[in-house]
Amino acid sequence: MHGAAPAALAADRGELERRATVLEVTDRALVLGSAQPLAHADLEYCSSVGVDVVRRRSGGAAVLVEPAALIWVDLVVPAGDPLWCADVGKAAWWVGEAWARALGAAGVGGLEVWKGALQRRRWSDRVCFAGTGAGEVVLASTGAKVVGICQRRTRAGALFQCACLLRWEPQALLALLALGDAERSAAAAELPPLAMGVGLERSQRVLDSLLAELPQT
Repeated sequence: MHGAAPAALAADRGELERRATVLEVTDRALVLGSAQPLAHADLEYCSSVGVDVVRRRSGGAAVLVEPAALIWVDLVVPAGDPLWCADVGKAAWWVGEAWARALGAAGVGGLEVWKGALQRRRWSDRVCFAGTGAGEVVLASTGAKVVGICQRRTRAGALFQCACLLRWEPQALLALLALGDAERSAAAAELPPLAMGVGLERSQRVLDSLLAELPQT
C-alpha cells in the first residue's frame, strides 16, 4: 500500500499509457501531499499508535488512509490522449464526472463536480478534505466533499490520485497531526460538515460503476 503506484513510476520514466489502478488499503497510514511539510505530522504519536507517515506523488494535504474508510483509485492519462487537457484547472473535470455518475448509479444523489477556482479554507493546508479543487465531487446543497482528486503532471502525462470517502471521521486524522490543543479543538468543530462519506455498504457498487464509467477509447 505504501509504495509508489506502478502508474506513477511509469510516469517518471516517460513510459506512459492510459490506465486505472485500484489500490487496496490493508493498513493505516497518514498520507501527506507531495509538498506538505513533514512537520504537519505528529511523528512521535503516529509511531506510538502504529500509523506510518508516507508521502504521495501528487499535491494537496493529509489524508488518513485505513481499511473500510475510502476507495483509492489512480488514473493515468498520457499527453496527447483524447482525455488529456493542458489546462490544469480543467484537466480533472472528466475524472469528477465519472465519479459522480458512478456514485449516482450506487444511489448517492445530489452531487456535482466542482468547476470553480480552488476553495481554500482554514484547515486546507493540513487536511485534504477541508478544501475543494476543480474536478472534485461535492454535495451540491452543502459543498461537502465526497471525492478528492490530486494531480501529478509531467511532460509524459498526468496521474490523478482519487479518494472517495466511505466514512468521514476527522478527529481520527486530527489526532495524528501536530496541532496545539486549541487548534485541534477548533478543527474538530469546523471539519465535520466539510466532507461526507457514502457508506461502506456502497463501496463495491461505487467501484464497479466507476470502472464501467471510465472511457475506454
